[in-house]
Amino acid sequence: MDTTSRRAATAGVALLLAALLAGCATGSRYTLEEGVHRLLMLSSQRAFSRLTEPGGFYDDQLTRIQVPDLAGDRTGAVISAVLRTSAVRDRMAWALDGVAVTMANRAAPIVLDAVRTMSVADAISVMRGGPTAATDLLERQTQGAIMQAILPGTTNSLRGDAFEILFAALSAASGRDYAAMADNVSGQITHSIFRAIGREEADIRRDPRGTRDPVLIALLGAGGR
Repeated sequence: MDTTSRRAATAGVALLLAALLAGCATGSRYTLEEGVHRLLMLSSQRAFSRLTEPGGFYDDQLTRIQVPDLAGDRTGAVISAVLRTSAVRDRMAWALDGVAVTMANRAAPIVLDAVRTMSVADAISVMRGGPTAATDLLERQTQGAIMQAILPGTTNSLRGDAFEILFAALSAASGRDYAAMADNVSGQITHSIFRAIGREEADIRRDPRGTRDPVLIALLGAGGR
């Protein structure tokens, strides 16, 4: 994905999230459920905005997609040595960043739908939990759906030029295939998305006043929680 496409994707996701966030309020009196919705919406908005910037996954050690170790016992010594060089792994990691950005945009609507359907019971459990309680609950509810949504796209993306030579060598030497790598990468992307959301949630809880959102300030308290 080139820089222009990434910026367009970032803008699209940010606008969608901002619109949904603004639509959460139904009046001057706010409920606990609505406050948790806002907490997760804002956390998700910030996370997806960061992740879909150029190098969003690649430049962040918390969310960087690691190149799977495909050089197994059956892989030839020369191929194994090449695969483990920093030059190859860095090039692959950068290519995986582009795959992750595309898949993050596919995951965003699933995350938003889950946020909007959280119940009062969910909201109470979130407020009794730790600094990433809302994100942890969201991950439990949506992880499977996100994996199903992004796995086919990940498989197709891994058939790009950056991976063709790699897999031509691996398939002959070790029998590895696209499906194995796609499953690994999809799982990493999914977990990275939630790690990013959780980080933003924890930051908001520490400094709710920094959001300038009266609902979150009222929900979390001036000193944060």
